[in-house]
Amino acid sequence: MNVYELYSQALERHKEKKYDEALKILDEIKILAPNYKKAYMFESLIWKTLNNPFKEAEALGILLPKYDVSLPEEKYFAAYVLNRLGNIAMEIGLKRPGMQSVWFAAKLLEKPPQSDFTRLLSNAILKANAVENFSPEDFQKLYDDYEKFLADVVPYPKKFYNHKKIRVGFISADFYKHVVTAWSWALLTGLDKNFFEMYFYFNGSVKDNITERLKFFADGWRDIRGLTDEDAAKKIREDEIDILFDLGGHTKGGSTLRIAAYRPASVQMSGIGYMGSTGLKCFDYFLSDEICAGDENFFTEKVLKLPHSHICYEPWANIEPAKNPPCVKNNFVTFGSFNRYEKMTDEILVAWEKILDAVPQSRLILKHVDFGSDNGKKIVGERLKSFGFDLGRIEMRGVTPNHLVEYADVDIALDTFPYTGGVTTCEALYMGVPVVSLYGKRHGTRFGLSILKNVGLEELAVDSLDEYIRRAVMLAGDWELLKILRKNLRAMMKKSPLMDSKNYLREIQDAFKKILNEQKNFSSAGG
Repeated sequence: MNVYELYSQALERHKEKKYDEALKILDEIKILAPNYKKAYMFESLIWKTLNNPFKEAEALGILLPKYDVSLPEEKYFAAYVLNRLGNIAMEIGLKRPGMQSVWFAAKLLEKPPQSDFTRLLSNAILKANAVENFSPEDFQKLYDDYEKFLADVVPYPKKFYNHKKIRVGFISADFYKHVVTAWSWALLTGLDKNFFEMYFYFNGSVKDNITERLKFFADGWRDIRGLTDEDAAKKIREDEIDILFDLGGHTKGGSTLRIAAYRPASVQMSGIGYMGSTGLKCFDYFLSDEICAGDENFFTEKVLKLPHSHICYEPWANIEPAKNPPCVKNNFVTFGSFNRYEKMTDEILVAWEKILDAVPQSRLILKHVDFGSDNGKKIVGERLKSFGFDLGRIEMRGVTPNHLVEYADVDIALDTFPYTGGVTTCEALYMGVPVVSLYGKRHGTRFGLSILKNVGLEELAVDSLDEYIRRAVMLAGDWELLKILRKNLRAMMKKSPLMDSKNYLREIQDAFKKILNEQKNFSSAGG
């Protein structure tokens, strides 16, 4: 039987979900034809399906040097492999090497089609936010690469309008039940219609009832998915948008950034849906707040700082918190983190292990999609064991429909660093669970600080790993406080700037008026 027939058999076994048989056939192919690249790629995809990143990485590592990057098609596949290897490295805790691998993938595609390059480079910039000690200069190198590939874009000349109402355009791929809408619902639906008109530019593929509800509030709704970047920008220009607000940044492969590079609106800003600077000259402002902004050297945009919170949390489910923290019935403290596994750095795991050691009989619940399979649990468990964890004190849970209910099993939530939780932190607090958070200098590391300070729990946000451990241990020793917080945290949130939509809208509307006038005056002065 020849290689092609064997490969067809492997495909059939894969369709039947007989993965072991498919892998055995691929092993035969690799013996018969060691340089048959499709076999290694197919093998890697099967290991990905089986949630075994180490085996997937092994197959990709053998495959990568087999590509001749002087050939355009092979260069493209090599970039895919490097990008995937980078993502795997990030997932297992190798943050800087993972980011660098994704960056190398982008560099392979420096020539057209530029969308492939910018998608990969946006992924590298996104991944850089999870790398500790990544400096403004480190970010700037990535931004400079990105700007090179906007050189073909001819921006519209700056133009201001004299509309009776300020036209605000929101551009995003996430106008559905998503963390972005959980944080921006008040903004997307509540601007004063006496002074503002709202236009939505949607380039996403997922739609639901939230999408339909947003359409109701729109003065203009534009589906731009499938349009070229230039044509999408033309639509925005034709709508004479005064302020274009990009809600995605470098998420989703930076799918809206080249549109913004055409500068179709009078004033352009980013924020809410992405934790850091876009690094692009086409954006005038980045939305933050006085607490979260941090070191402004990390921004290429001017930072627009709201007095309180730059986000306004909207819970999607009305589920009541448990009456008591679980320590009351368990007679031990349970810590928890419902953050993505890729956010869990080596340093954070070391801290968590020390916290468990310092709190006798305590447990730790980890919950995310990566923990939803036996193989995923095994791989994560091996990593945890290497840091000294007693796996008998760890529970790993996969995704469930009503994950908020499971906060009833958690006494104290532990935030990740430097890629901190956002909506995850809000959800924990909303369910009566206090969160201990570590913050740094850059905006993306300070969400926990901003959220906790706005709620009135700023003492749970600290600036050193030692203090993070100490604070978690102290809180674990005060069960009376845990009971009080379980009872009162939701009310504290509802009364805080974090959920005060009226005050939030007043502050952001004032900010919109200010930046539009600021840019008009700057332009008329010849700036």
